Amino acid sequence: MSISLSSLILLTIWISMAQIQQGGPDEKEKTTALKDLLSRIDLDELMKKDEPPLDFPDTLEGFEYAFNEKGQLRHIKTGEPFVFNYREDLHRWNQKRYEALGEIITKYVYELLEKDCNLKKISIPVDATESEPKSFIFMSEDALTNPQKLMVLIHGSGVVRAGQWARRLIINEDLDSGTQIPFIKRAMDEGYGVIVLNPNENYIEVEKPKIHVQSSSESADEPAEKRERKDKVSKETKKRRDFYEKYRNPQREKEMMQLYIRENGSPEEHALYVWDHFIAQSAAENVFFVAHSYGGLAFVELMIQREADVKSKVTAVALTDSVHNVWHQEAGKTIREWMRENCCNWVSSSEPLDTSVESMLPDCPRVSAGTDRHELTSWKSFPSIFKFFTEASEAKTSSLKPALTRRSHRVKHEEL
Repeated sequence: MSISLSSLILLTIWISMAQIQQGGPDEKEKTTALKDLLSRIDLDELMKKDEPPLDFPDTLEGFEYAFNEKGQLRHIKTGEPFVFNYREDLHRWNQKRYEALGEIITKYVYELLEKDCNLKKISIPVDATESEPKSFIFMSEDALTNPQKLMVLIHGSGVVRAGQWARRLIINEDLDSGTQIPFIKRAMDEGYGVIVLNPNENYIEVEKPKIHVQSSSESADEPAEKRERKDKVSKETKKRRDFYEKYRNPQREKEMMQLYIRENGSPEEHALYVWDHFIAQSAAENVFFVAHSYGGLAFVELMIQREADVKSKVTAVALTDSVHNVWHQEAGKTIREWMRENCCNWVSSSEPLDTSVESMLPDCPRVSAGTDRHELTSWKSFPSIFKFFTEASEAKTSSLKPALTRRSHRVKHEEL
């Protein structure tokens, strides 16, 4: 079994301490010094010295993985599922490798949304300048013009992006369970327009600029010879510091800063923006939401901000293991009443699918998603959600018929 450099250093220190402790009182000072040395060691930084470079492929082929005909990620040569612990005892490196693969998966799903689902990628803010940070959503061709039905999909928080429910499911299970693609395809087959939100794309990252702080000695009236001498000393000092930093932290990543996207700096802001600029402008008589986890909280916040508009346009809302809280979000009585009539939350539970589950909150009904795994709730409740939407649409149509009939009778009477 190989022993890493960091392990050898720590082992040497511990042995030295043990030997010193066996000595007399005169050795206490040495023990204290060694303990002080040990306390100064940054274990995370020390472990980085043993890491291979954080240099990973930027394609699935580079990772030697591909999705098979069942939508499962498999190794090209062995046919085995993805292995997280690619290198033993290097958890941080394995995690970075997993994250690099995850970024490739995100781009792959984006491609599927455009090529496989025929969705359009729409840049936001709609009036963004060329230089400012931007995000995007995906829409079907008829999303704004479909007069009947529009489905809006909102994923949860974390690393997932538009078109995904859970990255872990995409990598370890399959595309059907981990992406929104089955929802999109069935919705389009049943005549819905579709809008796919991207609520976690809130900022872009750029490298933090290095700021040079001018010292008081760098004044214009300082003699040129003195400035040159100080510059030489400064360069030598920087050279030594950089050399030490490279040794201390060879895997140091670049310092980054976040530039937030205007009016889309959080999932809640994003949902409100897409409502105002797209959903509210759509021609659909019936709008349906599917919101997973934090997406449910974003929807409730949207209702609080646009209550009257949402009530007039939204027919039904399917939540999947939503983390919303009507008390903490201070949703009013009228919103809670509307949610009881028009929403349903499929929650993680070991009970069979659609079994009623007790709720401590006075909002929408809760039923079992047929799984106790949070990330699987959207996929497992998939057939029930479409049935729920169909029934809600039929109920709305039937409730309007008597009013339409009375109006037609009144028009005929007035004509006579």
